[in-house]
Amino acid sequence: MTLSEDLQARKRWMGVLAKASADAIRACLHTVPPLPPHTRLRGPETGLVMLRGRAGGDGAAFNLSEMTVTRCAVTLEGGDTVGHAYVAGRDRSQAELAAVLDAALQDAAQRPALLAAVIEPLAAAQAEARATESRKAAATRVQFFTMANMR
Repeated sequence: MTLSEDLQARKRWMGVLAKASADAIRACLHTVPPLPPHTRLRGPETGLVMLRGRAGGDGAAFNLSEMTVTRCAVTLEGGDTVGHAYVAGRDRSQAELAAVLDAALQDAAQRPALLAAVIEPLAAAQAEARATESRKAAATRVQFFTMANMR
């Protein structure tokens, strides 16, 4: 893999882990060997981030609200690989699991098994949840007709 492909793959798995609950991650981990021992470098710790918005998508930026996030950074045994995670909310175990998995997924030897057993099932469940929500929203869609359409 090239550096760009590695970054895209990491971006994908970090996004999936950030959106998955700790219970969902743990459920997927039962099918893989135990995660390697790790040491916490930072956290898990909870704080706030400022959400910014734009009127109409292209207007001047403004502060919209604050959001609670939890972050964690770990290193695997040996100290060569560092994993990071930022997750929405206050779930410290989710942040730590995501950081450990981020570090483990950086190891080319562990990556295929972890992708198949953890990331792909979580991504599929998230895609199905989005599709279900989209179907529910589509069922409430209202078609408006104008006079121009009636001629």
